[in-house]
Amino acid sequence: MALMDTSYIFIALVFVLAGMVKGVTGMGLPTVAVALLTLKMPPLEAAALLIVPSSVTNVWQLAAGPALYPLWRRLRPMLLAVCVGTALAAVLVGAGNGARGGAAWSGAVLGLALLAYGALGLAGWRWQVAPRSERWLGPLAGVVTGALAGVTGVFVMPAAPYLQALALEKDDLVQAMGLAFTVSTLALAVMLAYQGAWHAAAAGASCLALLPAAGGMLLGQWLRERMAPALFRRCFFASLLALGAHQCLRAFTD
Repeated sequence: MALMDTSYIFIALVFVLAGMVKGVTGMGLPTVAVALLTLKMPPLEAAALLIVPSSVTNVWQLAAGPALYPLWRRLRPMLLAVCVGTALAAVLVGAGNGARGGAAWSGAVLGLALLAYGALGLAGWRWQVAPRSERWLGPLAGVVTGALAGVTGVFVMPAAPYLQALALEKDDLVQAMGLAFTVSTLALAVMLAYQGAWHAAAAGASCLALLPAAGGMLLGQWLRERMAPALFRRCFFASLLALGAHQCLRAFTD
């Protein structure tokens, strides 16, 4: 019983921290939650816990933006490709779970994704996508994002860098990320339900996780007014880099 209580406290603290990061930066809830939860559980089990907190916070984020329909029209090829990529990942994960070391390679992919995201964030690297390139680069980014989400439960790579490269206005960018992450979360939920990982118990636990996540978001919004966002972002990306290195080390040494 004491072990179960410790697990509940750990999960609650993870979602408080993940919600705080999203409150300060506008993103990062699923990334932080999955990265920390996988210290105690497989990536897709962690992903099942974040479905409700991620869906609610992302819908809130996209609904607060200025122009949802034009963004939907512009990003529709990418969003549809996210669903395709997640479906492809369902096949890969099913095959990997049937083989020895399936959990290890899933953890390795998660570690590499966190390393890439953390390194890009710390480097401050920015790129721009020409309008003529969106026709093929958007679907490519969507397929890769969906595939990584289906394997790791994290859906920021390469969607977040791609959206940042579209030269959107600040409010449009926040709304675009909310839209992309909402579609990614729903596609992931369908995949988990298909695999039997999204059931009544998982849904109930995910609903409970919304409470500490919301509390963390409120704390993060309070902190955003009292600290330099640039400093917080550097700490955030440095932490992802460390967690990614830990995931890779554990995957390749177990």
